[in-house]
Amino acid sequence: MRALGWAAALLVGSSGMAATKPMLQVAPPAPAPALQGRLEGPFELHSRFYPGTVRRYWVYVPRNYDPKRPPNLLLFQDGQRAVAAQGSLKVPAVLDSLIAQGAIPATLGVFVTPGNLSARYPDDLGMENPNHRPQEYDALSDDYARMTLDELLPAVAQRWRFAADPRRRAIGGTSSGAIASWTVAWRHPDAFGNVISFIGSYTSIGLKLGPDGAPVAYGGDTYPGLIRKSPIRPIRVFLQDGTHDLDNEHGNWFLANQQMLKSLEWANSHADAEKVAGPRYDVKHAWTEGTHSDADGGAILPDVLRWIWRDQPARN
Repeated sequence: MRALGWAAALLVGSSGMAATKPMLQVAPPAPAPALQGRLEGPFELHSRFYPGTVRRYWVYVPRNYDPKRPPNLLLFQDGQRAVAAQGSLKVPAVLDSLIAQGAIPATLGVFVTPGNLSARYPDDLGMENPNHRPQEYDALSDDYARMTLDELLPAVAQRWRFAADPRRRAIGGTSSGAIASWTVAWRHPDAFGNVISFIGSYTSIGLKLGPDGAPVAYGGDTYPGLIRKSPIRPIRVFLQDGTHDLDNEHGNWFLANQQMLKSLEWANSHADAEKVAGPRYDVKHAWTEGTHSDADGGAILPDVLRWIWRDQPARN
């Protein structure tokens, strides 16, 4: 297994104990370099799964894109922040640099915003969140996955080809975008075999109570229990969170991410002990000293992508 460069000592596998490891300190983001590939968009998408909403998406097309050799796919949530030249993530520039180095395979990047309740996507939102984000990202239903698989990706595929193999597809995001990505892969591992989760909101944002106080919809804090009590999916997942992340009425983010990690590790060890045939979760994590910010995830994203695609030839 290839180490993650300078972060290797701070990333532990399924048998590691995060509490004994030093926290990762990261540098501020550098300006994004000029792309060798190109960023197309924004395009608008109206969804029948979320009537009355509109979302934007952008597509990064690598310089060596060849429709006869469909590239890998990276789908990233909160696309308005993922593509922002002044933001912390700069995902198109990261892809561009890694592909040029031959460090990862050619990869098509798709960056999609949450929906906004309007006929047109507001031009003045900038990097702010559209107003339908919690209803889409923090719900545990299949609606967001169906929008992704039945509407967004077919719209992209009208112009660009990309891999069908879930092992060559990754989905990721930050905060509620991370749990949305996990939900898509958890429900459809046949579509996405890799998840990038930065400061994931595995908390009770999506919890809704009825008049009698009983839950009528559950939140992301139920995932650790679901993972422990469900068959293992063939998913490779990278988790990052900061020790100074949020602690509020929805939950404690750092604790929630640690619970996710321990549940994935337990599922693997339990399956091994019971000699259960089938897949195991392939999981790595980085606990940093950061807050509820994209900055730490953006700083380690190149190493994360190398890890995600580590067993695939560059094909460049």
